[in-house]
Amino acid sequence: MARQQTDAVPFDREDQLRQIQSGLMEGEKVLAVYDATGIGTGFLGLTDRRVIIQDKSFVGKKVALTSVPYSRITSISVVSNKSWAGSFYSSSSIAINVGTHTYEMDFRGVNKGQHVHNVILFYICPRT
Repeated sequence: MARQQTDAVPFDREDQLRQIQSGLMEGEKVLAVYDATGIGTGFLGLTDRRVIIQDKSFVGKKVALTSVPYSRITSISVVSNKSWAGSFYSSSSIAINVGTHTYEMDFRGVNKGQHVHNVILFYICPRT
């Protein structure tokens, strides 16, 4: 079993944080766990190795906890239904593209969407 992380981690619900912590690999660290408000998605967890998405969109009220390594993410988008005349991060909706599948999530508060976007972007962009 993986060692529990003791550092302060931003999260919305403690039960979601505990669920992510219970499935960590050895040495893996939780970066954040945010409750999602979009249809079909329960929450999103960020670790230093992967994105973990609780997906409630399966038939028969089934729920999946999906782990996506950063290396499999092809893009991350900020999604908005208005023009970009204001701030780039005027929305707290993001879309994560993994192959042909797109996970779209809405978060409570603009800062959470921006944090998710920036963490994923950090891990998927090549560093020099």
